[in-house]
Order: sequence, then structure tokens, then C-alpha cells
Amino acid sequence: MVNQQFTSSDADPERALALTYAASAHRPALAALWRLDDRLAGILRTTREPMIGQMRLTWWHGALSALDDSAPPAEPLLEELARVVVPRVAGRRLADLVEGWEALLEPTLDAAAMQAHATQRGSGLFAAMATVVGVDDPAIPAAGAGWALVDLATHLDARDKADRARALAQEAFAGTAAFHWPTPARAIGAIAQTARLDLRTDRRPHGHPARAARLLWLRVSGR
Repeated sequence: MVNQQFTSSDADPERALALTYAASAHRPALAALWRLDDRLAGILRTTREPMIGQMRLTWWHGALSALDDSAPPAEPLLEELARVVVPRVAGRRLADLVEGWEALLEPTLDAAAMQAHATQRGSGLFAAMATVVGVDDPAIPAAGAGWALVDLATHLDARDKADRARALAQEAFAGTAAFHWPTPARAIGAIAQTARLDLRTDRRPHGHPARAARLLWLRVSGR
């Protein structure tokens, strides 16, 4: 089981900056999707017993799936998702994100578990955001897988596992290097770019002016 301090996106200045690249009509849904990712990360952050973590994730899986057919319970995030996301992205797709976090409850975090996390969490989240902004391209979920693997690597204490996650991230990003991010999807592209910057050996801290300049270039150029 992975029990690491997955940091809330609200504390990341680059993620907040990236959100400003989205059209105003899309920002509420994108922000809600990030809050869902934070909430699921928080389950692993605050749960030490895998069985308890699984029970909490199972509840979220069922609650998200139910948004397609019924009104949300009195839970603020579910109410927000029902209002601004589910009209575009089915609740069952949101429930699939939960399975990416369940992969980290496995006793051994091997390459298969990492790939499952990358696909279900990262690709699923980026594909949902792409649906929100009206863009459909396989490069976007591929970039999401790379992003999730980088995020996972930064939260692993075991050096060998972190290195493996980074290597898998490089593979995921390899097919997206030449992708030109369409204007509606550049907020998503900026998030992917932060992960690419985190893979560099000369990595600078989030919020560094050089990183902000690189994100601005992506906003302008799409690359």
C-alpha cells in the first residue's frame, strides 16, 4: 500500500495558473475535477489500513456512478460535480478514476500497479477534462498517464520505485512530444508541462519564474 502525502492542488501555484488558461465557462468543471482528484488522494493520505481505504474508495465509486441516475447526497463535492461536470462527463466515468487509486492499495507497488494508476487516474482525469473543453485526441490521456506517474514518483520514498515511475512517465510522454495543444485544452497542456518539468534533472521548484515562463509559452504557442 502507498500511504504518502499527496498534496492538495489548491496549494500548487502552477495548477492555479493553468486553470486561468481555460475559458471561463470551463473553469468550474475543471476545478471540480481537480477537487475530486484531491479528495481521492486524501483517502490514501489519511488512511493507514488498506481495508478502510478500500471501503472509503468503494463508497466514492458508488456515489459517483449514482450521479447518472439520481440526485447527489448532501455532500458538497458530489453536488458540485453533479451541477458542473456530469452534464458533460458521465458519473460512471468519474467512478473509473477511483480504480486508479485502488491500484495503490495493493501490497506491492509494482509496474503493473503503477500503470493501472496512470491509466485509471491520469488518463481518465485528462480525458474527462478534454471532454469538458470539447477536445478529443489520444495524446491528452497519454499525457495524463505521464502526469500521474510523475506525481506518484514525487511522493514515493523508495528510490527504486520512484525511478521506475519516472521511467514509465518518460515512456508515456514520448508519444506526445510533438502534440500541438488546441487552444481550449491549453490549461490541460500546462498541467502536463509541469510534470515534464518535474522530470528534468535540473528541476526547479513550482512557482519558479523559469517554469512560469515555460507555461506561458505553452499558453501562447500550444507547445
